[in-house]
Amino acid sequence: MKYQVGDTILILHSNEEGEVVEIINEKMVTVEVGGVQFPVYTDQIDFPYFKRFTEKKIVFPKKQKVYIDNLKKEAVTKTSKVSSGMWLSFLPVFDKNIFDDDVVEKFKIHLINQTADTYYFSYNIKFKGSPNFELSNTVLPFNEFYLHDIPFEEMNDSPKFEFDFSLTPSDKKKVPHFETPFKIKAKQLFQRIEEMKFKNEPTFSFLLFEEYPDNIEEIIPEYHNTQGRLYDASRIKEKLAPPRSVVDLHIEKLIDNWKSLSNFEILTIQLREFEKYYHLAVVHHQPNLIIIHGVGTGKLRNEIHEILKTKKEVRTFANQYHNDFGFGATEIFFQY
Repeated sequence: MKYQVGDTILILHSNEEGEVVEIINEKMVTVEVGGVQFPVYTDQIDFPYFKRFTEKKIVFPKKQKVYIDNLKKEAVTKTSKVSSGMWLSFLPVFDKNIFDDDVVEKFKIHLINQTADTYYFSYNIKFKGSPNFELSNTVLPFNEFYLHDIPFEEMNDSPKFEFDFSLTPSDKKKVPHFETPFKIKAKQLFQRIEEMKFKNEPTFSFLLFEEYPDNIEEIIPEYHNTQGRLYDASRIKEKLAPPRSVVDLHIEKLIDNWKSLSNFEILTIQLREFEKYYHLAVVHHQPNLIIIHGVGTGKLRNEIHEILKTKKEVRTFANQYHNDFGFGATEIFFQY
């Protein structure tokens, strides 16, 4: 036998070097190349010494010395990042099943801010309507924020991703809050996974919003013709601030400098905010609206309840125990 275990050999057809790890018979040996073992015929390998000896030695040309004074100044190209909005990103983590197939074990969920603004956000995920995980933090411009992991099997439980964004610092020209709920169906999830595999990409994402909404204070007209100005009722929604499903009327959530205000001034601000989001809910035909008024003395709650009794759009309302707000919130159910 020409070869022995431990000999360094050359695979002739691929020009790769390996090592003999086993003698099978007079005509075959087992070799290991790059950590992989496989059998080859002895006429398909050779010792690598002749190859090494006959290889041309590559001579690199000497680099000419270049002095700093002679260096040409390169033009600086300014690159600006392109804003594409706020995204919810899914990073599948794969594992092997009993058939050695790649299967998704879990998803790593990231919030990706592809805008030039900083946002404070509150995040909540619900499965089958029940809260499962919540988080509040800040996401910086053109940055991403890791939220949490979701096991693959839980994605079958009708997940609902709820976000509440606000600009940091606040901007009077923009809405103070912007809610963006997001749902994904199992069929849609499987389609995106297959599409991701086909494109050989590591993640897939969903757009939450492209631009943060402007704060257009628009009066909702009771009549279509007011002081000679004609309103197009079909386009009112386009000019309104986005509605909210939950409105927190705690004064510290509404304004910054509130400690010097009287109780009457605080109540006036709270009721004005309530009326604003009540009308937005009606215009957008929301099925329900939760108003957080707190417990306290009950003054704000009672004022809101008296107003609701006069509203024709209200089917019913209830101040009952809520998992998130206790007895400090009233839920309004609308009829249209």
